[in-house]
Amino acid sequence: MVQELEPAQAQQESESIEASSTAAVSPVVNSEAEKEDGGFISKATASMDKIIGKITSVLFSVIMFDIAFGLLGTSVPLVVVTLMVGAIFFTFRYNFITFKLFAHGIQVVRGKFDKEGEAGEVNHFKALTSALSATVGLGNIAGVAIAVHQGGPGAVFWMILAAFFGMASKFSSCTLAQKYRVINNDGSFSGGPMYYLEMGLKEKGLAKLGTVFAVAYALMIIGGAMGGGNMFQGNQAWGALQQDFLGGSQDPKAAWIFGITLASLVGLVIIGGIKRIGKATEFIVPFMCGLYVIVSLYIIGMNASQIIPSLKSIVTMAFSQNAAFGGFIGVLIMGVRRAAFSNEAGVGSAAVVHAAAKNEEPVMEGVVAMLGPFIDTVIICLMTALVIIITDVSAQYPAEFSKGAIMTAKAWSSAGTYMPKVLTVCIVLFAFSTMISWCYYGERGWIYLVDKFFGKGKGISSLIIYRALFVFCVFLGVVVNAGAVLDFSDAMILGMAFPNIIGMIILSGRVKGWAKDYMNKLKSGEIAPTK
Repeated sequence: MVQELEPAQAQQESESIEASSTAAVSPVVNSEAEKEDGGFISKATASMDKIIGKITSVLFSVIMFDIAFGLLGTSVPLVVVTLMVGAIFFTFRYNFITFKLFAHGIQVVRGKFDKEGEAGEVNHFKALTSALSATVGLGNIAGVAIAVHQGGPGAVFWMILAAFFGMASKFSSCTLAQKYRVINNDGSFSGGPMYYLEMGLKEKGLAKLGTVFAVAYALMIIGGAMGGGNMFQGNQAWGALQQDFLGGSQDPKAAWIFGITLASLVGLVIIGGIKRIGKATEFIVPFMCGLYVIVSLYIIGMNASQIIPSLKSIVTMAFSQNAAFGGFIGVLIMGVRRAAFSNEAGVGSAAVVHAAAKNEEPVMEGVVAMLGPFIDTVIICLMTALVIIITDVSAQYPAEFSKGAIMTAKAWSSAGTYMPKVLTVCIVLFAFSTMISWCYYGERGWIYLVDKFFGKGKGISSLIIYRALFVFCVFLGVVVNAGAVLDFSDAMILGMAFPNIIGMIILSGRVKGWAKDYMNKLKSGEIAPTK
């Protein structure tokens, strides 16, 4: 999650870990209104904020740290290095399969290869939209603006390139998730890194390592679901509403009302499981992405004469030695970092929902999943970048640029004074859709842990406890300070990358074999369109 920083903090942020795929506007909290209100609401809010703050400070210091590259004169978060090394490795390991089967992936999503009676809970399209709803979000709005500010237009070039490599990581994790998925007592499917890490590494003679990795991953995905996939989203949605619809209202009672309302709506969706989540995201994701792209294209069209110069600046400044943006290495690192935090390729979260897709060919689902980073980063993030660059808001409001979502709102206002409110609607939709998808991710982690330590079937029967906790965290995220949940979110979600990337590298030989067999079946016609 891209943290909202004051101008004085922006430089520090460029040298440290910031966030993943979701970020936006910091709500106005801990206000004078709260201090004057000595009632129960303010005291309860302050207490919850203090407790979460203590927990997150410990977690962040343990999981997040930078690697210093003396020759380059900079430092890079270890998690970014891990994600990018993994992405490049998988791209070459699988012989650039993500490029070779890109068009095929689009055909599969369109249902051209669907068969009746395939095992699973949702079709390929719903699986993809559910995964996208967890990644396409606030980071696309705020993160790109910050990247352009700190790395210049050239950072966008490296974001896009990193996304292309990241497609291989997404392909690998979702292929493995389909291969090692399990059927629960209620007929639902569970899969994802915690399952393929345990079962896959056991087959490689690394049972103990697989169990350690799987348990650690399950714990982190639950924590990530409660933090970055939940509390952070509600916090940012409320902040956007405060600024654009409530005139910066600082009344804690209003926050409680919004928190209860949002929690109720989330609860109505998640109680129906992946099928209801899939139905919701099947509508929400195309709508919110379509709305965002249409408005962006409209603004770009208004400034058509600047399109070519803007695209040129993205390419030429990617290799610039301009000290204002940290030189070539600084621009490269900023772009790669933002891509890694935007599409979550390598984190493994998307594999959880793709494991539930109706499918008999694991590689086919991997091909579908790899489209996620392309849509998230190459399309959505590029739209944001062009709007930011073309409208030249950095020159008009330089002091505001450390607050990415505000900067994007300034750019949108060039198309009309009401446009920032439209952007706020997008932010709320992004936040809501992220919550319902991440709830499912955490559910599968919960099921894995409870089944493992308390017996098969206990995970499903105890889901009501997890869902109740999740709904409570929706409310909690709205009413507590943003700073109290940001570090917790980062640590949990990005920490998932370590066991996942290492495990996938160990299992990459098997994925390569499955991919080769799949391509041979495509060539021979054994796998052919059904529609």
